[in-house]
Amino acid sequence: MRIEWRRWARPAAPLVLVLLAATACTSTPDEPTKATGTSAASGAPSLPVARVCAKAPAGPAKAPAGAVPVDPAVVGDLAAKTKSSPPNSTFWLASGTHRLEPDRYAQVIPKDGDSYLGAPGAVLDGRKTNQYAFGGAARDVSLRFVTVQGFVAPQNEGVVNHDSADGWVIEHTTIQNNSGAGLMAGVRQQVRASCLRGNGQYGMNAYKTGATLTGLVLDGNEIVGNNTDDWERRSPGCGCTGGVKFWAVNGADLHGNWVHDNRGTGLWADTNNNDFRVENNVVEANDGAALIYETSYNAVIRDNSFLRNNWVEGRKYADRGDTFPYPTVYLSESGGEPRVHARTDKIEIYRNTLENNWSGITLWENADRFCNSPANTSSGDCTLLVPHSDRCARPAIASAPLYTDCRWKTQRVDIHDNRFVLDPSVVKCTVKCDRMALLANYGTYPDWSPYQGERVAEAITLKQDNRWHNNVYVGPWKFVAEDPSRVLDSGQWQGTPYRQDTGSTFAPRAGG
Repeated sequence: MRIEWRRWARPAAPLVLVLLAATACTSTPDEPTKATGTSAASGAPSLPVARVCAKAPAGPAKAPAGAVPVDPAVVGDLAAKTKSSPPNSTFWLASGTHRLEPDRYAQVIPKDGDSYLGAPGAVLDGRKTNQYAFGGAARDVSLRFVTVQGFVAPQNEGVVNHDSADGWVIEHTTIQNNSGAGLMAGVRQQVRASCLRGNGQYGMNAYKTGATLTGLVLDGNEIVGNNTDDWERRSPGCGCTGGVKFWAVNGADLHGNWVHDNRGTGLWADTNNNDFRVENNVVEANDGAALIYETSYNAVIRDNSFLRNNWVEGRKYADRGDTFPYPTVYLSESGGEPRVHARTDKIEIYRNTLENNWSGITLWENADRFCNSPANTSSGDCTLLVPHSDRCARPAIASAPLYTDCRWKTQRVDIHDNRFVLDPSVVKCTVKCDRMALLANYGTYPDWSPYQGERVAEAITLKQDNRWHNNVYVGPWKFVAEDPSRVLDSGQWQGTPYRQDTGSTFAPRAGG
């Protein structure tokens, strides 16, 4: 969904922008940025990166016992043999390029428990004709050692697991150069050691119509160069792009992935996600934010390396005079909520390295965005505490419990033991790339809103248990509190009334 950040609490002071020439970070799927993990400058141990796309492991050269062989010379052989075989069959795709019938809706419809194995060099190619590769509602399907490419799924739809069936395992598979999303997701889906590269909209769209996804695992994947169709330009403000987008996912483990060089956001959890663990990932050189967690709940974000993200989008906003602290890790109306069951009851961000990104972490709350408000860009959705948004109306919304429960709140966020490194000569900027922020806008809309004025800005800043502490800062960091015009140095940030970053250390002239 579109993130709205207008109507500041106070008019921003005019600033003179002195920006150096932009350094492009756009995606080039066939020539990805060299993996760095973390640099020696950060002083932190390097993380291994999942170099999956460079050389995918080969599948079995011969058909396993009992497997159904599929002939690439026979057009439609894979779909036909799947249709004529019983559930729980194994299909072995021989080396070569496999094709479906030349119809836009021709696709493989697995049965429950079917498995697909590719021989070395096995490719399923949609030839820019077929929309979908694998669809249907079959459960517990597996796909391994196959390259899926050249399909033309429409916007917001996916090529593999098009219908978001449950229990699929995608492993050692390359899904590349398709339109739409390379992959959809179902309940208990596992995506491991796979390459999601150069797809038109998303590498994966974790969304299931009318249902909450649970038990999602992404482990050891390379997610690179997605959103080649640049949907944010084609549909400004759509919030519909990135490496991976998550919608209403309750329980996700993202571990050991290399998410890089995507046009737009690397990882974006949008609207009523809960119970995420984002651990040991390398997220680098994405045009936009490395991670957005929006109108969602309860997460652990730890031991990740966030490197050189947001250079393109951060610079774009600065160039047009936007004073919002557009960050690399962005929590928008998201926080810890003990009443929503998860493995944690807060959002904890710790032991991460953020190095030479455009800005750092922003915690934001839009005073005008709440259930039943016309300003709620997640239209039709309400918080997980209020099942029916029409309850959020006057006069009841002005009193407990709806006053609290009708809005997604940025609360109970604990940011500690991270290392923030900024060398402006590397990022090639002089202003607005150096911010940590804790802020909201001035509530004005709609006219019946009980959140008008500065009350939300005061709450997120002083009353909702949002804390930075015991971090290390290297470089000329600044801090924003309450609204974008209030830019603080470290002493003001640590002093009354904010009292942030107790126990932290600052080396403002150390560069990178």
